[in-house]
Amino acid sequence: MAGRTRTATRVSGGALMLLLTVVMALPLVWLLIASLKSPQEMYALPIQWLPERMTLDNYAAAADTIPLGRLFLNSVVITTLGAGLKVVLGICCAYALVFLDIPFRGFFFALVIGTLMIPAQITIIPNYALVAQLGWLNTYAGIILPGLASAFGTFLFRQSFRGLPVSVLEAAELDGAGHWRKLWRFVVPLSWPTVAAVALVSVVAEWNDYLWPFLVTERADMMTLPVGLTLLKNIDGLSNWGVLLSATVVVMLPVLIVFLFLQRRLAQGLVAGAVTG
Repeated sequence: MAGRTRTATRVSGGALMLLLTVVMALPLVWLLIASLKSPQEMYALPIQWLPERMTLDNYAAAADTIPLGRLFLNSVVITTLGAGLKVVLGICCAYALVFLDIPFRGFFFALVIGTLMIPAQITIIPNYALVAQLGWLNTYAGIILPGLASAFGTFLFRQSFRGLPVSVLEAAELDGAGHWRKLWRFVVPLSWPTVAAVALVSVVAEWNDYLWPFLVTERADMMTLPVGLTLLKNIDGLSNWGVLLSATVVVMLPVLIVFLFLQRRLAQGLVAGAVTG
């Protein structure tokens, strides 16, 4: 009886997982297939699921309408710098909160956690005013710098650092290692799953960010890919969905590939930060 119950549970669980996978994957598959269709096939009734002949004309039309290559480069630069600096600053802040004898460490950590309860939309107006006064509109600095602080990353790094073996760090101190060497030679390698998790979350957030880059960029050569979709829609209108869908694939595919390759690291890092005291 117990064996039958376990088998039924596994079968029902597997069926549920399969159903959820289909529900989540179907729109993405349809997006990719539709981007390879001709306009006639796109609007055909009844729906034609598979194109008779796959074509990249929609991608070529999108690249001719907006500077797709420049937008892709902007997104790569902003994502790389923004996510990288977020991870580095989060590591340094968490190290100071755990290993440095700083007065009122608990108070500072409470301030960091408190920022998680503040909606990001509240800081948009003061950040925009500051960026405008500094002359950073339509610049990489104006897009990247206001969002460098990561309370979530600092929290995960702190939790991970608190669970590190003390003996390793004490041995490093006996060898004459200073804080900088202990951080990058011992603390970071021992916390690699958490580093990978925070890096992945930061990369996805930076790549998909729309509102802030939309506000601080007016020139097409400084826009990111998500903002470029709005530019494409305004130029091309809604008359050719195939072109818009092809640009959407260009926006979605890189970060989706990165997530699929690093999803296990994400789970390991989040668990590592959750189980420590």
